[in-house]
Amino acid sequence: MSKIFKTSDYLFFIAALLSLAVSVTLWFTGNREEGLFVGLWVPSILILGVYAKIIVLLKRS
Repeated sequence: MSKIFKTSDYLFFIAALLSLAVSVTLWFTGNREEGLFVGLWVPSILILGVYAKIIVLLKRS
């Protein structure tokens, strides 16, 4: 039985969490525009991870 989540999936998830943490830190330290900018990275990183997963799955079939 194959694993559902691969190492790359976890790396994308960790990158998104780090981006969220940096965004929240920037926001609450008074750098609101920078916090919003970095906060936009979170969905972009997650979508990139989903895209990478789809490409890998399509190559298998």
